[in-house]
Amino acid sequence: MSDSEVTAINEALDALLAEHDPSQESYHEFRGHQFDAGLAWVQFPKGHGGLEVRPQLQRQVNRRLAQAGADPMDTSQFFMALAAPTILAHGTEEQKRRFFRPMFTGEQRWCQLFSEPGAGSDFAGLATKAELDGDEWTVNGQKVWNTIAHIADWGMLVTRTDPQLPKHKGMTYFALDMHAEGVEVRPLRQITGEAEFNEVYMTDVRVPDANRIGARGEGWRASITTLMNERTVIGGAGGTGTPPRGSGPIAELVKTWDSLPDHERTGPRRDSLMKLWNRAEVLRLTNMRAAQNAKRGQPGPEGSVAKLAGAELHKDIYSEGINLAGMASQVDFDYTFRRPTSVVLPGEGGSLGYLFLRARANSIEGGTSEILRNIMGEQMLGLPGEPRADKGIPWADVPKN
Repeated sequence: MSDSEVTAINEALDALLAEHDPSQESYHEFRGHQFDAGLAWVQFPKGHGGLEVRPQLQRQVNRRLAQAGADPMDTSQFFMALAAPTILAHGTEEQKRRFFRPMFTGEQRWCQLFSEPGAGSDFAGLATKAELDGDEWTVNGQKVWNTIAHIADWGMLVTRTDPQLPKHKGMTYFALDMHAEGVEVRPLRQITGEAEFNEVYMTDVRVPDANRIGARGEGWRASITTLMNERTVIGGAGGTGTPPRGSGPIAELVKTWDSLPDHERTGPRRDSLMKLWNRAEVLRLTNMRAAQNAKRGQPGPEGSVAKLAGAELHKDIYSEGINLAGMASQVDFDYTFRRPTSVVLPGEGGSLGYLFLRARANSIEGGTSEILRNIMGEQMLGLPGEPRADKGIPWADVPKN
């Protein structure tokens, strides 16, 4: 990175902290000033929360602001990391001015409205319909597995706008006002007892054409931007800092190991622990390399690799933790129904029993492990694709279950 970019970052940080003390201002207020200083997403254009410098410099910004007393990002804003790059790549200038600042400050929270009961792994088979009526669209349909939708102000919505085109070509992407008339959010209780996921029903919802992200019929292209960013973030390759060695989920397993009496620390158990520790370290180093290679815009395939490897690793780590802890892992967790107000990221919070159960979702959210294997096989390794009977024919003519 050039010296001029480092100088620009340091000067912006000096000016921001000289005028605003993050330990004295509210979370929303200070993040607003951070955005105005171009230190929200440093790789973004000037005037849209950035300084047009390399994204790696965001680590320096976050580290220095944390040292000055700034609070870390509220995890209820998780979907900001998906919505902002999508709007940057496909949205209008008016949409960027309208959405970016309140998205970054947390005054407006977002959710993702992609999967449907009949279009999960085959996302392009979605059936939620949007019909143009003047300068507005009428939307009818159902979405499912929508994380934090019950507290969201806006949703990233993908619809079917032309059923006479092949399924990938007749889709259109919108920003949906979650408080609009006709939007209903219902909880989906998970195995942990919480309802982090939701179902969203849309009945004759009116969506202004000004909320369309990208061109009509180009929803698939915009969706891919969202999905690639989602997999990068979930997999850990999109972090703005370098996690220390032995941190994250593997740290929980080591903690469980350290709590065992000496006679239970057998050779086979030690071997299993070290194999998982080595996998965690390989994933950490892979994520570091992916983050260093990341460029502004749509991420590369590293995010899918990290997401798949991380999902399977987390399940194995917590399964081993359950094996080590025995019956002690079955206590100290409340399974009563509740609706969280934050996103649970891998390795964050909760008892071992909770983390074991929650890790099951890692292999589903952001693209199932099976689908990611297909993507890597076909798009990265050049292997033959699976037979697709619906390829090239209108969506309306595809047999439905």
